[in-house]
Amino acid sequence: MAEFLHGGDRLAEAVRAAYADGQADYTMEPLSRTENGVPYGKVKDGDAVIFCCRRGEREIELTDAFTDPTFQGFDRKPLSDLDFTILTMYHDKYAGRLPIAFAPAKVDHPLAQVVSEAGLTQLHTAESEKFAHVTFFFNGGYNEPFPGEDDVRIQSPKGVPFDQVPALKLPEVADTVIGGIEKGYDFIVTNFANGDVIGHTANCDAKIEAAHHVSTHLERVVTAAKAAGYVIAVTADHGNLETMLTPAGKPHVAHTTNLVPFILIDPATDRALSLNDGSLRDVAPTVLQALGLTQPAVMTGHSLAAGHDFGKNRKMLLIILDGWGFGAKDKTDPIFLGDTAYWDALCAAYPPSWLQASGTYVGLQDGKTGNSEAGHSNLGAGRVVLQDDVRLNAAMQDGSFEQNEVFLRAIEGCRQRGAALHLLFLLTKKSSHGSIDYPLALVKMAADLPEVYLHVIFDGRSTEPGSAPALLEEFDGMLEACGSKAQIVDGIGRGIALDRDLNWAKVQKAYDLMTGGVGRTY
Repeated sequence: MAEFLHGGDRLAEAVRAAYADGQADYTMEPLSRTENGVPYGKVKDGDAVIFCCRRGEREIELTDAFTDPTFQGFDRKPLSDLDFTILTMYHDKYAGRLPIAFAPAKVDHPLAQVVSEAGLTQLHTAESEKFAHVTFFFNGGYNEPFPGEDDVRIQSPKGVPFDQVPALKLPEVADTVIGGIEKGYDFIVTNFANGDVIGHTANCDAKIEAAHHVSTHLERVVTAAKAAGYVIAVTADHGNLETMLTPAGKPHVAHTTNLVPFILIDPATDRALSLNDGSLRDVAPTVLQALGLTQPAVMTGHSLAAGHDFGKNRKMLLIILDGWGFGAKDKTDPIFLGDTAYWDALCAAYPPSWLQASGTYVGLQDGKTGNSEAGHSNLGAGRVVLQDDVRLNAAMQDGSFEQNEVFLRAIEGCRQRGAALHLLFLLTKKSSHGSIDYPLALVKMAADLPEVYLHVIFDGRSTEPGSAPALLEEFDGMLEACGSKAQIVDGIGRGIALDRDLNWAKVQKAYDLMTGGVGRTY
C-alpha cells in the first residue's frame, strides 16, 4: 500500500466526501487543510508565490487579487510584501511589474494590425467568455485595439449554469455583428461561443440545443452580410461540440483533434468557390486576399481561395464557431442530431474545405487537441504560433526550466528571508492551462527549503470527472520520489479560482482559501 507523506491522501479523501455531496472537480468549493485546528500552509506577507498556470485570461483575476495595490474586486487583506511570479505573460499590464518566467514575444504584424495600417475599420466582438480570444489572442498578444478597431464585449450569463442557457448570449452577439454590418466596418470578426462552452458540459440535450442556436443565428448574420455584399468566411478554432460521448458512452467534455470547416462565400458570384484544404494559419491570408491587401512576408500561410478574383473595395466578415469540429454525423454528434437546417444548407451550397486545428499545425505538441487560445492566435497571425506548452516543454527537456533566472531568484529570496514558497497549480497532466510537471520541477529546485506549500486547482475539463483523488495520490507519490518536503495544503475548482468573467465572489473564495484557510476543513 502506498505511503502518503505530502497531504495528497488527506485532500483526496476530502474530495471524495465533496463528491458524495454532489460536487464536481470544476466547481469544487474550497477545501482547507488544518493542523491542530489551525489553517495550514497559508500565503502570508514575506512569502513567495509562483503561479504555475500558463496562458492568461483565466489567471488574470486571481493574479490581480494577490498583486494589484489598487484592487477593488472584493474586500481583502492585502499582502504588501509578497514576491509573486507568473509563469507566462497573462496580460501586458504585468510587464515590468511582476516577474514573468517565460515572457512571450508578440506576433509581428497579425491580421488586425495589417488591416489597421491599411486605414481600414474593424469590429471585434464576442461574449465575455470568448472576448479575449477575438482581441488579445487574435491580435497576436496585443491588449490594446489597433487604430480603427472597435472591440465590443457582451456579458456572458452570470449566476446560472451554462448548460441551462445553451443559447448563452448569442442573440446579442449576432445583433452586434449585424449592427456592425449596417455601420459598414471593413472587417468584422466574431466568435460564437456555444460550441465550446456548452461542449464542455456533460448535458447532452444542451449540446444538441446549442448546435441549433448556432445554426439559427448564423443564418441571421450571414443573410445580413450577403445583402451588404460582404465576403463571408465561417470557420472554427478547434473541435469539441461534435463529439458528445466517449468510447465508453460517457459524456465527452473536452476538445478534440478533429478537422474544422472553412466556408467562404462571395456574394458577387453565384457559384461556390473552389477552396484548398489547409490549417488555421491559412485563414488570415485568405482574409487579406478578399480585402485586397498585401500579405506581409512574416505570414507563412496561404490563401485557401488562391486564384479567385474578389474585385476591389470588398468588405469581410469572419465568423469563428468556437469548438465546432467535423464529427461522425451519427448519434454521437450533436451538430448532426440538432436542428441545424441552415448549417446543413450552407454546407451543401458552399462545400467547406477542411482545416487542421490541433497539434503542430497550431504550435502545440504533436497530437495534442486544439484549444481556443492556440486557434485564435493562429487564425489572427497567419502563421504557426508556438504555444506556451511547446516552449515550456522544450525548456523542461533541455534543462533550461531549472536554470530559469526568474524561478531561481524567487527560490533564493525565500532561502535568504526564511520565507515559505507557495506553488499554485492545476491538477492535470495535459491541460492547455498547465501541468503537474511544472510544480514537480519547482519543488525539486527548492528541495532545501523547509516550507514549500502546494495549492491545488482541480481541473474538470482536461481530466476525467471524478479523477482528482487518484491523481492527488499519484502526485503525492511523485513528490516523495523526488525527495521533496512540499505539502499539499488546499484545493479548489478551476471554475472558481480561474474565473475570467469578473465574478469576484468566486475569486474571493480562492484568495480567502489560500491566504486565510476559509473553506471546508479537512
